[in-house]
Amino acid sequence: MINYSEKADRQYHIQVAKGEVGRYVILPGDPKRCEKIAAHFDNPVMIADNREYVTYTGELEGVKVSVTSTGIGGPSASIAIEELVNVGADTFIRVGTSGGMQLNVESGDIVIATGAVRMEGTTKEYAPIEYPAVSDLDVTNALVKAAKGLGYRYHTGVVQCKDAFYGQHSPETKPVSYELINKWDAWVKMGCLASEMESAALFIVAGSLRVRSGAVMLVMANQERAKAGLDNPVVHDTESPILTAIEAIRNLIKSDVNQ
Repeated sequence: MINYSEKADRQYHIQVAKGEVGRYVILPGDPKRCEKIAAHFDNPVMIADNREYVTYTGELEGVKVSVTSTGIGGPSASIAIEELVNVGADTFIRVGTSGGMQLNVESGDIVIATGAVRMEGTTKEYAPIEYPAVSDLDVTNALVKAAKGLGYRYHTGVVQCKDAFYGQHSPETKPVSYELINKWDAWVKMGCLASEMESAALFIVAGSLRVRSGAVMLVMANQERAKAGLDNPVVHDTESPILTAIEAIRNLIKSDVNQ
């Protein structure tokens, strides 16, 4: 394809070159979370800051690791993954926020996604809709081990991915409210744990590129608990999924060395 970057050695959107990122990359949506995540690395250095993509690289267990923000939603996340793979990354962990969907998924819990409902548009340009969006087993197991070791309350299972934030939170105001509301009810009945916006793209794009991916999200609140009149505070502190991802990468580094 055409190289659109002003500098031929750099990826067009993330503005990173080969050798500047590790094979292990944490993917938050919010660029402002990158510095917070990088603070857990040894010797972190900012590599690039372009559009919604901020990248830091440092070390864990003596191995180069990175964090790159993806922005909101599947389109920008898919770009980040494609370009990071181009420069050598092969293991990705999304760290972000979500809204709980089951009554036992409470504010402040973390959700480790094993799969994602593809109620978004990006993945349709990668795989037929019949193909499932699933996480990598090794990465998921590393996240579960990390959450257990850190003593966090966590859930594993399928999450729902969408493109429109307000389609979820104000579906009755949309011309296609009948579809949004009926499908939401179906996802809840099927046991979806939480709703967010990037995991489906991460899992499908990573699968198409034959690289590994996983996802861990903070549950900020739960609209189903609110509807049921249950306790439902809003939690903003993302330190628990961040530390889970950091520890999971440590676990992966150790297990990868022994393979």
